[in-house]
Amino acid sequence: MSRKKEVEIMAPAGSWESLQAAIQGGADSIYFGIEQLNMRARASNNFTLEDLVEIANICDKNGVKSYITLNTIIYDHDLTLMKNIVDTAKECKITAIIASDQAVISYASSIKMAIHISTQANVTNLETVRFYSHFADVVVLSRELSLLQVKEITKGIEKEQIEGPSGNLVQIEMFAHGALCVAVSGKCYMSLHTANSSANRGACTQNCRKTYIVSDKETGCKFEIDNEYIMSPKDLCTIGFMDQVLDAGVTVLKLEGRGRSPEYVKVVTQCYSEAANACLGGTYNQKEVNGWISRLETVYNRGFWDGYYLGRKLGEFSGVGGSRSTKKKIFISKTSRYYPKLGVAEFDLVTGNLQKGDTILITGKVTGVLETTVDEIHLNRSLVTEVQKGDHFSLRLDEPVRVGDKLYKVVDTEYA
Repeated sequence: MSRKKEVEIMAPAGSWESLQAAIQGGADSIYFGIEQLNMRARASNNFTLEDLVEIANICDKNGVKSYITLNTIIYDHDLTLMKNIVDTAKECKITAIIASDQAVISYASSIKMAIHISTQANVTNLETVRFYSHFADVVVLSRELSLLQVKEITKGIEKEQIEGPSGNLVQIEMFAHGALCVAVSGKCYMSLHTANSSANRGACTQNCRKTYIVSDKETGCKFEIDNEYIMSPKDLCTIGFMDQVLDAGVTVLKLEGRGRSPEYVKVVTQCYSEAANACLGGTYNQKEVNGWISRLETVYNRGFWDGYYLGRKLGEFSGVGGSRSTKKKIFISKTSRYYPKLGVAEFDLVTGNLQKGDTILITGKVTGVLETTVDEIHLNRSLVTEVQKGDHFSLRLDEPVRVGDKLYKVVDTEYA
């Protein structure tokens, strides 16, 4: 999906499938973690140093920028690995490193590796942007700022001509969609306190997503509250005021979700790519917004709110422990054979049933995400309307798939 260069959509890639899904969704760039030194070290299937050449090649082939997240707290025993990651990233021509620790920033700068300043640095004012401009061309602002504050910073960059190492004006990146932490821009210590597992080292145990009973410690009296999930915010969603976000001078929109499924990545990336194009093309309107939100609701979400960007002082909380998505996928098979000339794939149904008219998802390392409706099912060389567990059947598909790709049936949830 082509787009004017005024805005960049940055999508998460927590797996090979999600990497392809981001590209299919129209991402201008992807970000991903390597080894354990990233903020989703536990939540996603992180890549290894050996994967960097292939990732760089895939991104280069598709005209997509690639960013490595190296934004955890760094201890002395991490320094050797950190330097190895940065060195390898530069050798493989990864576009930039996303960092917050001065050790990472200093080393990457010393070998002239491009840097983005992470939200973990909690940048909230122009002077801090000026400081980081000595090292980075892109700065991610704190998620707690309002758009008025963001606009003051972007206006200040232009007025004072604050340039990064490239000689271009510093760009402002902002989180546009996805999970929010109850702590300030993700700087949370609750998991470390309760489970000796640091969120700031990518090992959050998600304490804020659990239910809690509030009581008076002195009297033991329990308080009556409307929502037991008192620390679990709804997901950030800016698609309903994308025009205001771009008007504030933001040029890079970051989509959260390295721990999410490939179909989540594809749908969210598609929606925000379309919204950005609509804003830049003058066709952005409420009807389109409603359509995008309906599509966003089909993948993992805890409900949506606008975060703090429009001036709110208090958060909105989810009311549920998991997802409120209107759709869910059920694994039913893997691709056993594919005939490219015929466009036909064979499967063995391992559970449940599949009927003509069902919506299916096929995901794989190279395939990414293929979503389609079952038009015809072949069983024992005959057309049938349904197959059951144990049946060996085939489907005609519009796009190629690969042996081992996973087949899912998509069904409505209680929130549909």
